[in-house]
This record gives sequence, C-alpha cells and structure tokens, in this order.
Amino acid sequence: MGLFARAIEQAGIPTTSITSAMDITRLVRPPRAVFVNFPLGHQTGKKFEPESQKSILRAALNALYTIKEPGAILELPYRWADDDSWEEHVTIEESEDVE
Repeated sequence: MGLFARAIEQAGIPTTSITSAMDITRLVRPPRAVFVNFPLGHQTGKKFEPESQKSILRAALNALYTIKEPGAILELPYRWADDDSWEEHVTIEESEDVE
C-alpha cells in the first residue's frame, strides 16, 4: 500500500497508512503511516468495538496534519490486550477471522 500512497501523493492527494507490520512499512516508506501493534489484518482494532476503531481512524487521519517528515511512522498507543502475550499465540486462523 505504501507504493500506492506515494503515487497518490505525487498526484497531490495526501495519504496516511495504518500498519501493523513495522518492518515492512519501514522498507516501503509510505509518505506517512501510523503503527498499531495489533495482529495482521486487524489494523483498525477488534471486531465489534466501534469506538476503539473510530479512535484509531481519527488518529490516522490526524496524522495527515501532524506528520511533517516524509516516511515518518507514528506509533499509536493502542493495545490489543493488557499484555503482549497475544503475540506468541496469534495464528493464521485468528488473523483470517476478520469481518
């Protein structure tokens, strides 16, 4: 998506990406991005939690104004769980359970 974002930016339209893959995002260098440490496929949060999802989207849109350095990645403070033990237990099946 970062490559698309760069092309869109060249056309004069500002973009921001929401990512949960920091290493890939660093390599692709989109014009601006926000990072959430969530399972892949869940960048905007858990299903059935619309308030949390809206909050993440608002933060991403706000990054259009706050990120000034090209290629910058803002790490958002949202947490998937109280601790990071979920990272050890995420499976492909869980990541595919996106609605």
